[in-house]
Parts: sequence; structure tokens; C-alpha cells
Amino acid sequence: MEKQLWKPGNMLYPLPAVLVSVAGTDGEKNILTVAWTGTVCSNPPMVSISVRPERYSYKMLKETGEFVINLTTEELVYAVDYCGVKSGRDVDKFDKMKLTSLPANEVRAPLIAESPVNIECRVTEVKPLGSHDMFLAEVVAVHVREDYMDENHKFHLEDAKPIVYSHGSYYSLGRGLGTFGYSVRKKR
Repeated sequence: MEKQLWKPGNMLYPLPAVLVSVAGTDGEKNILTVAWTGTVCSNPPMVSISVRPERYSYKMLKETGEFVINLTTEELVYAVDYCGVKSGRDVDKFDKMKLTSLPANEVRAPLIAESPVNIECRVTEVKPLGSHDMFLAEVVAVHVREDYMDENHKFHLEDAKPIVYSHGSYYSLGRGLGTFGYSVRKKR
């Protein structure tokens, strides 16, 4: 198999495309789309998002040290794109995208009701990295939509039809291929 050598760059795809909601100290709120996000630690539960300092939401993130990661779905893909290309300086994205703002339990940033999972986060460190600053945060609360729970209280994110972002395009996730540990599980 032949390979081409490319200059160094971020080719770690696909990525989750999430809607991050923030609120300022004066009550203003905004939504930004973030693909540079991920799990950092499981105990304590921690995540990160990376945001350019010139983004409208950056000031609110720095002021409050709080945000909510709202997972996205096929139903939300238009809002995901819109919230990534339009600035909150110019438009109320909750209103324009007809998204429902709900109060969070632990942070001032709102939840997005239409999201299947909302992850409330409190920043523990901001690390300037170059074009983006990384916000390391502890997860302080998680909300899941009950309509994706089964009778045994198991959550089924796959029923929400989550999406990912890859090199300029949004994709739905396909069929399941296995579960954690299936490669070493004893055959019956």
C-alpha cells in the first residue's frame, strides 16, 4: 500500500461535533459548535474543549469558568453547522435555531433540551496552546433524556442518531460493530 507524506496537521477524525452552551456574568448566553473536545479523565470525570480566543463565547468561558457540552444528533445537524458559522455577537442562536434553553443544576450555562445528553462542566485550568486555548474541566452533572432509556433504565444513545465531524463534513454514525471486550469474551 502506497502512502503520501503530508505536512503535520490534525487528521484525527472523526470527532464529536458538540454544541457548547455558555453564559456570561450578566446573564447573556450563547452556543458555539466545538469539534475539538474529548474525555480527559474518568476519576474525577474530566473533559476538555479547545476554543479560539477571538470567539464570542471565549470571554464568557473565561469569566465564569463554566460550560455545558450538549451532544448532537442528526436532527440537530443544521443547528450544529449554524452555531459554528454564525457569531453570537450578531444573532441569538437559541432563538434562531428554535432551541430550548433549560437551567442547569450546577453551572450558570444553560442546557439545550433537544440534546440527548448534557454535560455540565466547571473549568479547572485554561491552557494557551497557540491558535486555541484548551479548557480542562471537571464534569459536575450529567443529564440524559428519558425518551432514550429502556425499561431496565439503560440509556441508548444510538437511538438518538448521534453525529460526528470529519474534515469539513458531518456524518451520522453507522451500525454497531461490537461491544467493549467482545474480542476476548468467551464463546458460548
